[in-house]
Amino acid sequence: PSAALALLCGSAAAVVVWKWLGKRQIRKKMEEAQRTRDKGVKKMAKAVQQFREQVPSVQTDAVLSLPLLELTGRLREGSLSPKTVLYTYIEKALEVTQQTNCLRHFIPECEEQLQEIQQQREKGLLYGIPVSIKDHIGHKGHLSTCGLVQCLGTPVQEDSVLVKVLKSQGAVPFAMTNVPQSLFNYDCSNPIFGQTLNPFNHQKSPGGSSGGEGALIAGGGSILGIGSDIGGSIRLPSSFCGLCGLKPTAERLSVWCTSLLNMDVCSRPTLVPCALGPMARDVDSLALCMKALLCQEMFQLDPTVPPIPFDEEVYSSSAPLRVGYYDTDGYFPLPPCMRRAVQETRGALQAAGHQLVPFSPPRIHYVMTELFLKTFFADGGRAWLDVFTGNIIDPSLKPQVNCCKIPRLGKKLLALILKPLLKNIATISTCRSVKEMWNHHHQIQAYRTEFIAQWRELQLDVVLCPVLGPAFTSGYPGKLLTAISSTMLYNVLNFPAGVVPVSTVTEADEEELKHYRGCCDDPWDRTLKQAVAGAVGLPVAVQCVALPWQEELCLRFMKEVETLSREK
Repeated sequence: PSAALALLCGSAAAVVVWKWLGKRQIRKKMEEAQRTRDKGVKKMAKAVQQFREQVPSVQTDAVLSLPLLELTGRLREGSLSPKTVLYTYIEKALEVTQQTNCLRHFIPECEEQLQEIQQQREKGLLYGIPVSIKDHIGHKGHLSTCGLVQCLGTPVQEDSVLVKVLKSQGAVPFAMTNVPQSLFNYDCSNPIFGQTLNPFNHQKSPGGSSGGEGALIAGGGSILGIGSDIGGSIRLPSSFCGLCGLKPTAERLSVWCTSLLNMDVCSRPTLVPCALGPMARDVDSLALCMKALLCQEMFQLDPTVPPIPFDEEVYSSSAPLRVGYYDTDGYFPLPPCMRRAVQETRGALQAAGHQLVPFSPPRIHYVMTELFLKTFFADGGRAWLDVFTGNIIDPSLKPQVNCCKIPRLGKKLLALILKPLLKNIATISTCRSVKEMWNHHHQIQAYRTEFIAQWRELQLDVVLCPVLGPAFTSGYPGKLLTAISSTMLYNVLNFPAGVVPVSTVTEADEEELKHYRGCCDDPWDRTLKQAVAGAVGLPVAVQCVALPWQEELCLRFMKEVETLSREK
């Protein structure tokens, strides 16, 4: 007995030591990544200082205030140099990231890219434009982390297709931005690089998962960024940070982005595919970016992208539109200011001569529980949980991770117990056979057919609808995954959808929020109320939607909304 006890104690001690050594190794990797980032920041700060000494007369505010279209014109005619623009934006990015922690890493090769664009025979559409890119979009020689420790060891061996095309069009990728761990969150925090803050209010989140992009662009440290969207990850940061952002039809731009591991993290569920898209301060910038990317080089580098160039005629059209609209999807009622934004925009569009038609998206509860969540968690969340092996889990993700760890029977019992308290609660269904998976494929296709039929019956061109906002207090997005129904719907449908800021939160909105009851004043409704409180002055946006492959029409509608809101 004493020998057995000694063996048991020895085994327990060995397990404790093994776990301690494992965590110590993780900490070392994280500290090394942080040191590398800090070293890169210091190097760029020194490069900016040297440039300032060489060219002391640069009018920083004048350069930063130029819209993208005007900036490209000045660069092409030669009245501004690419070097001046690059270092001006790097200097501003250093300031913004010091305040918000939005950058994951500077790209030092941007200085070499400056030399290369000056040797190009023709100046591309984005000649000399500094561009920021989201963490998981591959750039040769740099990590693509998704906020995961296991991704810290191996730099990407080749530029992603999108980065290659940006460079061929004369753009200068200069920074990679922070993301939430595993990308599956609309906050922006991970254990390696920390929490990113909203530049307008540091108590608030910039949104996610393209939250680093949102904070950097909104803070003025980048004029154009590339994000990704699989549930609202471009549109939610755009809403929270007062930007314009476009989620295209998933296959319109190449999504070949990173190593196989990170591709798995960002786009495993092909039924609800990952889309890459632009984020900027105005709609014209989004249109120029899409025009630059939809070029012959993109189609040659990735033959899976349909060779459809940007249709300038559709984007420039001024013909009246037939617009469907709704201010709630009936699943997760949004705060009063977001519904006000839709109603005010509807009135402005009607006054401008467009035809407005009430539209009600069908069966959102079914879409959310049976289509969206079942696609992501068809295996009960096991594949997603696997990415946290050898990782410290970020606190903002722990509610979702802990939920996935509950056995299937436990989830069903918990759902039954909580049903009286939480109206929209549902067990996460799994596909337990190939037949079930094929049936799930069919259900998504059938819903898309049903939705398009309703759209066609009303003869709609586009749809105006709400987007989640205003910016949540940091930490709250992880508690309210189901609140993203407004954006998630158009990932399931794979429709192009964009966000445009149209207003700000007023004192009247804040007062009305006190009376918000949501669906039934349940704990989720009360949590949403807490999440958005204290948002006076923060941006309020709307969402614009078109049918698949009609990005130009979506952008044209976004431009109309932007113009009318600015006039107002």
